[in-house]
Amino acid sequence: MSALETFRNTHPGRDYVITHTCPEFTAVCPKTGHPDFATLVISYVPDRVCVELKSLKLYLQSYRNRGIYYENVVNAILDDLVRAVRPRSMTVEGRFNVRGGIGSVVTASHAARRPPRGRK
Repeated sequence: MSALETFRNTHPGRDYVITHTCPEFTAVCPKTGHPDFATLVISYVPDRVCVELKSLKLYLQSYRNRGIYYENVVNAILDDLVRAVRPRSMTVEGRFNVRGGIGSVVTASHAARRPPRGRK
């Protein structure tokens, strides 16, 4: 698995959304061995760091020959990105192409837990 790299967020005092779209995501169905194709949409509000795009590309490509179900891959990507970036919030959506007459969309989200304001 390729490592996710980060760089310093130069605007940590502002909430803003970064959205990365990967229209060529591939993995392998663990039951049939057939390829699964999807568009991944990763949206997040960064805190201290942002994900570096080349490392994200290589990380996503590491799933190309991996047998993993839709639900698992979306959640695994979210978990790995949250661990690396520690965002204020993040959503990963996998829009999987139609196979056998069924298209699937899997969405997983993360919201950072912040202490209540005004309390010490």
